Amino acid sequence: MPVNNRIADAQAEIAGWRQHLHQRPELLYEVHETAAFVAGKLRDFGCDEVITGMGRTGVVGLVHGRSGSGGPMIGLRADMDALPITEETGVAYASKVPGMMHACGHDGHTTMLLAAGRSLCETRAFDGTVALIFQPAEEGGAGAKAMIDDGLFERLPLSRVYGMHNLPGMPIGRFGMRGGPIMASTDEFVITVDGRGGHAALPHRTVDPIVVGAAIVQGLQAIVARNADPLQSLVVSVTQFHAGFAHNVIPDEAVVSGTVRALSLELRELAEARIREIAQGIATAHGAHVRVDYDRNYPITINDPAEAEFCAGIAADIAGADAVDAAAAPLMAGEDFSYMLEKCPGAYVFIGNGDSASLHSASYDFADEALVFGASYWQRLAEAALARS
Repeated sequence: MPVNNRIADAQAEIAGWRQHLHQRPELLYEVHETAAFVAGKLRDFGCDEVITGMGRTGVVGLVHGRSGSGGPMIGLRADMDALPITEETGVAYASKVPGMMHACGHDGHTTMLLAAGRSLCETRAFDGTVALIFQPAEEGGAGAKAMIDDGLFERLPLSRVYGMHNLPGMPIGRFGMRGGPIMASTDEFVITVDGRGGHAALPHRTVDPIVVGAAIVQGLQAIVARNADPLQSLVVSVTQFHAGFAHNVIPDEAVVSGTVRALSLELRELAEARIREIAQGIATAHGAHVRVDYDRNYPITINDPAEAEFCAGIAADIAGADAVDAAAAPLMAGEDFSYMLEKCPGAYVFIGNGDSASLHSASYDFADEALVFGASYWQRLAEAALARS
């Protein structure tokens, strides 16, 4: 089964929705205009129920099948928020909001799910209910967790939940997925070194926190190089080092911070333990004090193997078997859809965005040509998933 003809015929209209959203980016939970646009469309389409304000600004549209309410329910999720980046695409529909843009394609994700939602409302060629989940604050705000904490799975008895993200570099019309871990956990650490400052010409009377911090930075490199299994994926990146205020003063404090990415719980545990041990050991050796603040952020995004295989079959129906990579390499980026997959079986897939700029780039733009493929995938997935129940 190729792309949905009704959706394809409406491609220009659907692209117009996407470009409208692109011009009006909003951050984190402040997606009020976007949420209102989504809720308005869902009501216009004839959704049986539209829930607003879930997880502060999330929106859910419920579409019942031909037999009405009751029966199984599955969820399709899209994210709505943008990024604090000044757009440099030069497109006619560029962001109208200074310092904000859709640099991760959430405008496209929202649009694909809207287009699928309209088609599902028109056809209702399924039994059960489809929950169209539009989530705020994916970009660091854990909007998925906020919707869960607000009763997403208690209010909606979802048997399975599915997500999708565009992938620059993957040709338009192609899909990728895998069973098991597909995106990494995203932890953050801050190491504060307390030394004893003084005159830069008298370093022997100080405990230099810059020297200690530099040694810690160097020591952290051994976690991946010497502690982790080289056949498994782990990233420990120091991304900030702050210390000092003058050329002739050794400061009292240095702060080292960064991120940890892992595809297994064992490596996630290992990295945190070794960061604490290395920081403490080096600080003690230099006569300094150290504090490690470690924040466990998004979990590992883990696809149910059977659901990933099922999604690969749906993608093959839409794009052809040759356009589907069912063993796609995982990414070390993170995704808060992981919280939903901890609560419910499902799968997260990639859809090609062609030869575009990379995600989170000021030059990035979602490819409107991908909209029909994504929306068709969503519709076919919903119908087939409910037929399995």
